[in-house]
Amino acid sequence: MNDLILSKVEGKIITLRQQQVILDCDVAELYGVQTKEINQAVRNNPEKFPEGYVFELNEDENHSLRSKILTLKNTGRGAHTKYLPKAFTEKGLYMLATILKSPQAVQTTLAIVETFAKLRELARTVALIPSAHEQSEQKSLLQHCSDVLDDLITQNMPVKSSETSLELNFAMFKLKHTIKREEE
Repeated sequence: MNDLILSKVEGKIITLRQQQVILDCDVAELYGVQTKEINQAVRNNPEKFPEGYVFELNEDENHSLRSKILTLKNTGRGAHTKYLPKAFTEKGLYMLATILKSPQAVQTTLAIVETFAKLRELARTVALIPSAHEQSEQKSLLQHCSDVLDDLITQNMPVKSSETSLELNFAMFKLKHTIKREEE
């Protein structure tokens, strides 16, 4: 699978209404089509997009999202249209993949599936840590979290020599992940 597509997908996932989603304009960019084509696919196939698959942002969400993004003109999110953006959940993206059939759409769909699977795996592993009673089991789970984070964060990262630390502070523990890369 194309690592570049995978890293692009990871950068497009945002959280809205306590769900991880990708906006219609970002889906269009990933699939190499116009946003109106994505929205037309939804309009033409309403039975494939029941509640929980795609939702339209309300005015407050749209305004909040627009104010958080500084480079609106560069991202495609800044276009003033008469329609509010749509947000695709993971299920909606899978369904959209059954409609869009271009080679780029197929590669992008595979990258989306991989990215969401890694995020779910990370969440499951983090949830197991507090219930692990033995220190070796906790250490193993933390190492697995570190490996998944490394995979999510560092794929296709062009670096000659650097050290990056990512620190996540959960209620019961702190996870520090350090990545050291040397010139390859």
